[in-house]
Amino acid sequence: MASDGARIAYATCGSGPPLIKAANWLSHLELDFSSPVWSHLMLELCQHHTLIRYDQRGCGLSDRDVADISFDAWLRDLETVVDACGIERFPLLGISQGASIAVAYAVAHPERVTHLVLHGGYARGRLKRTNDPALHEEAEMLVRLAEIGWGKSNPAFRQFFTTQFIPGGSPEQHRWFNELERMTTTPRNAARIMRVFNEIDVFDLLPKVECPVLVLHASGDARVPFDESRLIAGMIPGARFVPLESDNHLVLEAEPAWQRWRDEVRGFLPALTAPDPAFAMLTPRERDIVKLLAGGRDNAQIAARLALSEKTVRNHLTSIFSKLEVDSRGQAIVLARRAGFDDVSS
Repeated sequence: MASDGARIAYATCGSGPPLIKAANWLSHLELDFSSPVWSHLMLELCQHHTLIRYDQRGCGLSDRDVADISFDAWLRDLETVVDACGIERFPLLGISQGASIAVAYAVAHPERVTHLVLHGGYARGRLKRTNDPALHEEAEMLVRLAEIGWGKSNPAFRQFFTTQFIPGGSPEQHRWFNELERMTTTPRNAARIMRVFNEIDVFDLLPKVECPVLVLHASGDARVPFDESRLIAGMIPGARFVPLESDNHLVLEAEPAWQRWRDEVRGFLPALTAPDPAFAMLTPRERDIVKLLAGGRDNAQIAARLALSEKTVRNHLTSIFSKLEVDSRGQAIVLARRAGFDDVSS
């Protein structure tokens, strides 16, 4: 629960060193892993880390009827989630406006953030990037568009925003994103949130970031200007900037840019603890079984998943326990999860 009493919903998945993701707009904890737009991102982050994510106040499973929707409140909510999890040091991921929140947190708590990954982010909101009256009018028009059309059953209003986020998305991805917009927040909150986005300004904090920083941004991003991330990388000492060949604000799994994103983030985050060498003795089939075992599957579920008989699964488990030098299923599960075998695919 946040300091003002708002309830912030958070969840953990995967196993391994912690990774915290600052909340960004249009999140819903229950829908992330079924998303045709970003489930690949969630699965990647959970594969080698204990991922901690939460819904922004006013959105998803967090309280929606809240008095305070502001940048300061979002920063306090991140602090609340970190404290609730009891994690002392961790890498922090910020996507879209979550990047500015991540920057503010890293500056306020340099002793806790080891690495900072920023994707599609900005340090200055729409109204802070320019004094052009026409662009200010456009920003307010978008707010009004959300306020009027966000909750309508006809997705035409929301399709405008969807096209900005994922212009290269498939019809299925567009339909899902349109529906997510309706489900994740109310028209009134959508307008309140967008007005705060427009006023974000953490520009002066950028030179104060002390940890290693990786900045990624799609070159054709229609939602957040490419130059905003280039500005972030230029202002943070030692930051690495990676341009991605994509028109999508959220890089989709089928794009070559996704492979680049994955490789860059894997190479940037701290090296994982080497797994128990006993796991190297397992056969490919035994490794498949260990992954399902670590994910909490019983013998019948493992057999069905791998098209094996339960007797064959039991025989494999006997071999696995011997190689790992454990006496019980519980001990094997603990070792497997420590080694990053937790099954997050379903």
